[in-house]
Amino acid sequence: MPNIHKVLYVSHAAEDESSGLLQAFALARNNRAEIKVLLVCPAVPAGFEDFSNLCVEAMLKRVKSEIAATQERMKVPKEQVKMEIEWDCGPRPAERVIRRVLEEGYDLVIKNVEGLSQLKGFKAIDMELLRKSPCPVWLCRPIERTHTEIRVAVAIDPECDEGSTYDLAIRLLRWARVLADNCNGILHVISCWDFDVDEYLRRHFPLSASEEELDQATEAARAQHRSKLDVLIRASGIGGDMQVHHVIAHPDNFIPLLIDDEQLDLLVMGTVGRAGIPGFIMGNTAENILQKVSCSLLALKPSDFISPIKL
Repeated sequence: MPNIHKVLYVSHAAEDESSGLLQAFALARNNRAEIKVLLVCPAVPAGFEDFSNLCVEAMLKRVKSEIAATQERMKVPKEQVKMEIEWDCGPRPAERVIRRVLEEGYDLVIKNVEGLSQLKGFKAIDMELLRKSPCPVWLCRPIERTHTEIRVAVAIDPECDEGSTYDLAIRLLRWARVLADNCNGILHVISCWDFDVDEYLRRHFPLSASEEELDQATEAARAQHRSKLDVLIRASGIGGDMQVHHVIAHPDNFIPLLIDDEQLDLLVMGTVGRAGIPGFIMGNTAENILQKVSCSLLALKPSDFISPIKL
């Protein structure tokens, strides 16, 4: 995976950590990256300060136990992955994580999906990380398959005229290709093109153009969109086994359905509608997709994204 040397794994020690730890250790092993496990604790209520240390000790013990079990399950020697464990208690946990990223220069944040019982979408802390973290964020759901069976997909919008969005599309393809090569070897490339103008004209206005002429115009638009996608794939330099899902559809409806139909395990996608504006929230399409997906997520931002969180 491109330039992954330092990984921050975020733990709440409140639920089973095995799915996130498995994915974090596999990534660190494949990239020879070091991991910091950060136990993020809620602020201690007034009057309970005496119990704070006991609470932290109990959570650290649980996390260390799960780490040891994961290492044993994966047969990873302790010396093979450089790792340290810290804890950080206080309010606004997502902001605390992001400040760590800014201070210590992590290349990737990994954590379990908040509330593992939630089958689709993401909750408050996860959404804040997706909106504001300056580095990629990997949110893990349990994956039952072995790593050689894991199915990886990437969502690409080839309508990327700005330099930063073009660069992001190239990075998405390259990251997804490396992940797919470390899994089952097949990369699912998803690209939806939305030709609402055609549907609107057909439905609401009497046109002198024949159905054949409208079909030809639609096909020309489809071919142009697919051509841009093919150019991006070639420019990324990736090869290997690919399945391209290029369809007329709203992406926020089609992508979650395809994930379920193809039983995809990991989606790689960009999550910021516009770059270069500090704290600019995700576009509506990305927000809608995120609230419907049922798989793990790796989210990247444009390289010129500026986090609204300050040191």
